[in-house]
This record gives sequence, structure tokens and C-alpha cells, in this order.
Amino acid sequence: MIMIPKPFIDRMRVLHGEEGVAWCATLPELIAKYASRFEISPETPFSNLTYNFVMRVRCNDGKPAVLKCSFMKDELSREVDVLRDYDGRGAVRVLEADVGEGVVLLEGADPGTPLASVEDDSQATAIFCDVFRRLHLPAAPGSPYPSIKQHFAAIERYRERFDDDKRSAPLPESWVENAEECLHYLIATTSENVLLHGDLHHGNILRHGEAWAIIDPKGIVGDIHFDTIQYLLNYEDRGGDRDQVLRNRIAIMADRLVLDPRRIAMWGVARGVLEATWTIEDGGTDWHRGIQITQRFSNCLD
Repeated sequence: MIMIPKPFIDRMRVLHGEEGVAWCATLPELIAKYASRFEISPETPFSNLTYNFVMRVRCNDGKPAVLKCSFMKDELSREVDVLRDYDGRGAVRVLEADVGEGVVLLEGADPGTPLASVEDDSQATAIFCDVFRRLHLPAAPGSPYPSIKQHFAAIERYRERFDDDKRSAPLPESWVENAEECLHYLIATTSENVLLHGDLHHGNILRHGEAWAIIDPKGIVGDIHFDTIQYLLNYEDRGGDRDQVLRNRIAIMADRLVLDPRRIAMWGVARGVLEATWTIEDGGTDWHRGIQITQRFSNCLD
């Protein structure tokens, strides 16, 4: 019998109420069912469970794999589609899936050490660039994934919410306008839309044999420059002053990936305001972090 950790059950209660708790109660039976169907041996859950129940398993041939069960079936279905589109090109492979039940069996990254373990920031950024270069291809016509404009829809919703009473709008108006201008320009001047990971940071890049591979893609279609941003928002002061670290990383990315550093910075400006609007939508008051992100990226445009 698989024991579901109480902190994960509590987390599901916070996220999904009693429906989330009831889903947790079904997990032991669900895991047993798919252990038989996928011919795997369950081992142990990961220690850092958040939105999904994820555990180590062993295939019949002895190879490690990962069984992922998700309450949010639509999100898992999109993740499976993205990984299949990446087809092992800098990403772990999908071995089996039943998205209707919210279950997927993934190739296990071995040894699975996250990029966060590489403390030399220049070296880590170079590894990021190697993974990034292998990952992206043009999005297929009629792609089912959300567009980058849809991903930034919270800024439009913020405008609609405070349109009639701008005095009560919490965010500095100049920064919202700046983000809107950047976003409009970037979308209008994107020469090629690619399938983006959408959450490409240190924790979602794992050591896999002699190379590295990504996990947990969100799936967005848009400008390739945007997929640099989440990495730039993590471990911001690793290796020095955070402003200098940001400039150094952007310089490495621009050189190794032949990207436009100004477009990277402009996406960062827009992304900071997006984070602030997400915070407000969630009922939070600490929207200042988002504006600080915007300011830091704006400095890179000087």
C-alpha cells in the first residue's frame, strides 16, 4: 500500500478543497492499477511534492522511470503533448500515458540532479543554453497550445478591472504602460513562433546521462526569447550582485544562442508586470516583487 504524505494531502486541500482530499484517497488504488498496466514497480514519492503526486518507479527492464498523477488533468494532458512534440530532443520521453485518468509514466532522468546543483553561474547558464538550443523548433500550423498573448492575458484583465476607477489601481501606471508597449511591440515583431517550455528554470533541467533534459513543460507558442525569462528569475544573486548577474546571463545567452539581448530584457519588463497582476488576481498584496523584476530588466535596456 502506497502511503500518501500528509503535507501533500494538506496542500491539495488548500488548492482544491475537499475534492482534492478525496482525490488523494484514490491515489493508492490508482497507482496499483497503473503499476500493473504499465508493468512498473513503485518505489518512493519525491520529497518536494507540490501540485502533482510524483514518485520514482522501476520498469521491468530495470530502468528508472517516474509516475506522475495529477488532479489537473488538462494541464497534464498539455504537458504530455509538449513532451511528445519535443520527442526526446533535450527532454525526457513519455513512456505511457492515460491523460483521461491524469496519469503519465515518464522516462527517468538519471541521475536526475537539477541544474540548481551547478553553483558556478556562468557554467550553469552555458548548460541552460545547450539545452535551450536543442529544445526549440517552429510551432506546427494550427498548434493547440495557448499563444504568448493568451499567457499575458492577466494584464488585460487588470486593465478591465480598474478601467473605471484608475485611482484605486494598485500598480504604478507608468510601469503597466511600459509593459503593455513592450508586449505589443514584441508580439508584433516576432518573426517565428516556436513551441516554448514556458517554465524553463534550474529545477526543471535535470542531469540525464552525459547530457541534461527538461521536465514539466507548460506549452506556449511565441517568441523564443521569452523562454529565457524564468531561468533569469531564479537564483538571481548567485555569483554576485543580482543586477550584474542578470546582465552576465543575458550576455551569455545572446552570444551562445544568437538572441537579441534587448528582446530578452523587454520580455522581462512585461513578465514582471504580469507577475504583479497575477499576485493581485490571487488576492495578494505583495505585488512589489513583480515591479522590481520589471525595473531590473528595464535597467538592462539602458
